[in-house]
Amino acid sequence: MDYFEQLRSETDQLEKKIAASRKACADTDIVRASAGIPPLTKINMRVRRTLRGHLAKIYALHWAADSRHLVSASQDGKLIVWDAWTSNKVNAIALRSSWVMTCAYAPSGDMVACGGLDNICTVFNLREEVDGQAKITKELVGHNGYLSCCRFINNRQILTSSGDMTCALWDIERGQRIMEFAGHAGDVMSLSLSPDKNMFLSSACDAQAKLWDLRDGRCRQTFKGHDGDINSIQFFPNGNSFATGSDDHSCRLFDIRADQELQRFSHETINCGVTSVAFSRSGRLLFAGYDDFNCNVWDTLKGERVAILAQHEQRVSCVGVSDDGQALCTGSWDSLLKIWN
Repeated sequence: MDYFEQLRSETDQLEKKIAASRKACADTDIVRASAGIPPLTKINMRVRRTLRGHLAKIYALHWAADSRHLVSASQDGKLIVWDAWTSNKVNAIALRSSWVMTCAYAPSGDMVACGGLDNICTVFNLREEVDGQAKITKELVGHNGYLSCCRFINNRQILTSSGDMTCALWDIERGQRIMEFAGHAGDVMSLSLSPDKNMFLSSACDAQAKLWDLRDGRCRQTFKGHDGDINSIQFFPNGNSFATGSDDHSCRLFDIRADQELQRFSHETINCGVTSVAFSRSGRLLFAGYDDFNCNVWDTLKGERVAILAQHEQRVSCVGVSDDGQALCTGSWDSLLKIWN
């Protein structure tokens, strides 16, 4: 046995010991622990607004902190800022590259950002215009792969994930990478900031989720369990747990304190990948977009599906819940955004 095979064998043995230790600590499960809580009745959600304006597949959306505005990114080469209350377009930004995969709204409401196959995170200032559209504040260049996700920490810093298997923290004003987070063995597909913005989660094509500390750049925990690419990840509202959505046809709920999986959300009739996940404000509901054109709604305590939102005519590529918890938005390859409650 050569040196590397010996190391691999020792690693496998350590992983088995860790798994056994986790199992020994799991004295109950979430279904039994919540046995005294009544199950949810079927959820009746309706489309309240349909946002029309994109001419091609919508790949991403993100709500503003005011719970009224949202930004969407489409492969028609445009970012559109919407007023969800009126269905009106507030701003339409023509992009240099139409191959956009992600977008983000700054907490201040002053900026939006996007990125995709151009490997660049482009930040726009919504308060300043050049030739009738939002001014480019900065183009953040440094990733060696496509940009899969971006999230503002504040007006000065933004976090990105990439197909180059890394995440990066950027200083927007200087246009420089402050910190790099490397550890995944596949394309990083999604990230989620903790409520206190000291930590973030990443998910990747190596079927792993990782918890990172923004203060020192270290990976604090790694979570396994999925059998396919993890396309989406989202913190639970209290920051102690998180949900993932994968190509293995399932969503899963992990607890950071218990360091293990708590719940699996799947159904025998679902035979397609999960594109995106989002929690309700309380965390009792998990919304998940799928390749089969539907958005499924799951009861996080009971693990049961409580609704199927079926109004799109193509893949549901992105989902998002407003900060006030009053509205769900779904985006699709059918070029439409729909507001539900």
